[in-house]
Amino acid sequence: MGISDTGPRVAVVGGGIGGLAAAAFLDRAGIDVTVYEQARELTEVGAGLVVSPNAVRLLRRLGQFERLRERAVALRVGWEFRRWADGRVLFSQRLGEECERRYGEQCYVTHRADLLDVVRAAVPGRALRLGSRLVDLERRPEGVLLTFADGTRTTADVVVGADGVHTTVGRFVGQAGPPRFSGMCAYRCLVPAERAPAFALRPVQTLWLGPGRHLVHYPISAGAQVNVVAFGPAHDWTTESWSAEGRVEDLRAEFAGWADELTDLLAAADHTGQWALLDRDPLPRWTNGPVTLVGDAAHPMFPFYAQGAAQALEDAAVLAHCLAERPQEPRGALERYERLRRTRATQVQRASRDRAETNHLPDGPAQRARDASFANEDPLTHNGWIYGHDPATTLASDGHDMRDAAHD
Repeated sequence: MGISDTGPRVAVVGGGIGGLAAAAFLDRAGIDVTVYEQARELTEVGAGLVVSPNAVRLLRRLGQFERLRERAVALRVGWEFRRWADGRVLFSQRLGEECERRYGEQCYVTHRADLLDVVRAAVPGRALRLGSRLVDLERRPEGVLLTFADGTRTTADVVVGADGVHTTVGRFVGQAGPPRFSGMCAYRCLVPAERAPAFALRPVQTLWLGPGRHLVHYPISAGAQVNVVAFGPAHDWTTESWSAEGRVEDLRAEFAGWADELTDLLAAADHTGQWALLDRDPLPRWTNGPVTLVGDAAHPMFPFYAQGAAQALEDAAVLAHCLAERPQEPRGALERYERLRRTRATQVQRASRDRAETNHLPDGPAQRARDASFANEDPLTHNGWIYGHDPATTLASDGHDMRDAAHD
């Protein structure tokens, strides 16, 4: 049994942002796609995330920009770096219209669950299969056989692993070495707007820098909540799971003695998630025959560049257009997808890894030099390689322009 005249049957394993984005772009390209998600309902744990211009332009191409704008907060200022001890502003970058002028889109912040709903709106209901936990893949002459925990089976011509850092599909592609414990952990919590200090409600991405720790906050959910994510020593915490609950008392203790504005914000939090940050090298490959990976399954990265969701969206757009261009040769299409995406995603992955050391300098000469260097900062320009990227340009230079198909 070969590929049908209408193209390959694609099974996407994982119904997070990357998996749903892959399904949305594939469906838009006219490809038969089904998403298999182990949860019985689509929910997104975690809290807030940044939707940078490179992600916004792809959501616009899916026809979901207005839905995003209803739920997100457009940042007026980003990279408002503050000193840990007294809250002194070391640097801030105007965003808003300036970001739009440079990159064609503004920069937004939103709840992960809201972004999941935005992307899901672009996926037809018939393409979703919930309560389907993959346990095995097997190549057969008629395609790849997928077996699920409840005993059901299905066959697909292409399997896309969008099942995160603990990927099952990745075992059938080729694993990197074991992850390394970074010694850091992250806390995430949400503070209701009515309990948060007024300065935290501004449409500003604020980053507090201090010895061995940093903390980021910004409003989300159309201003109804403040997202707080803090990074510090893991101590004996080794659990890597966004659903793991931490102790808000531990979070407050990590930032005891910091500026009053920050400790007031943490005093308003009543619970927190906590997870260990594990460091992973780039995978040696993303694709093996008819099986490929997207998002965190392909390029797990630290959150310090806030690019996890955006890179998954870029993966999804390129994957769909490669398969649409060569529907009768899906293996070649997957190889092309990896070739077009792997270098860029690896570059972002490595840049994210390098950021932690800069943010966590102890007080002293190196810290003072870093703070002084902010006078010459222009992050909106030096992050242009991220924000200005358009997969359409990459595909056009490689012999196929996705923009016409994206605006059909």
